[in-house]
Amino acid sequence: MRGVIDVKLTVLIENTAAENSSLTAEHGLSLLIETRRKKFLFDCGHTGAAWRNARILNVDLRGINFVALSHAHYDHAGGFPSLLEFAPIDTVYTGENFWDEKFSRDDLGGVKYRGCGFDENFLATRRIKQIICRDVTELDSDAWLIGNFRRRYDFETIPKKFVRGEEKIPDDFRDEIALILRGRDELAIVTACAHSGILNIVADVRERLKLPVTSVIGGLHLTGASSDRISRTLDELKILGVRKILPCHCSGEELIQRVGSRLSTGEVVEL
Repeated sequence: MRGVIDVKLTVLIENTAAENSSLTAEHGLSLLIETRRKKFLFDCGHTGAAWRNARILNVDLRGINFVALSHAHYDHAGGFPSLLEFAPIDTVYTGENFWDEKFSRDDLGGVKYRGCGFDENFLATRRIKQIICRDVTELDSDAWLIGNFRRRYDFETIPKKFVRGEEKIPDDFRDEIALILRGRDELAIVTACAHSGILNIVADVRERLKLPVTSVIGGLHLTGASSDRISRTLDELKILGVRKILPCHCSGEELIQRVGSRLSTGEVVEL
């Protein structure tokens, strides 16, 4: 028989925190995931401030030995090196092409580094194993990682400012992975940024796992998106069977206002 609470998600850091909170907010994301069998992190934020928040929230990081990094941008993976001071990490899950350096172009044509700030050698010297998620990777019976999303919705475009590698080619975010959690009566997709398009991700998860997706949690990368795109996205999510959206980080204020919910630093979600 499944327990009363099968999965718990705690926001260790996000762009916002409650007024007068002692918790730190930053542009980034880090989530503590607790299933019936595993305890791990999905992303690490930018600066390591998430680990100070963990202490305030009475989260013991010493019991965590693996991390999933959704993609190689600084605001999701930059806090990883400092995590090693607090947790005995021996395994890191990533998507493929994770080590391609990330950049963004500004309106004047300038290029700024946006990568994670460490490389393969950093893991190797610390004997940390990297597991590359190319398709469906099972973490336990209630959690999976999925990568390599098929692009189905033409209007879910990636901003041209995102480029990667020495040649600064357009970033296809092949390194992006999403987390799938099975709770008491729902299947939830946890997405850090949804650079690949939230509809592409939901549709792919439904097809590959042969299970209905009822909840979407995390960043939907609709900051600056047109009202038309937001409307189309919400309409299609309903068609795909999504009943609950808990947005944060890069989802955009218009979407957050329209769905009437937002996750902030320190909040807990039980599935």
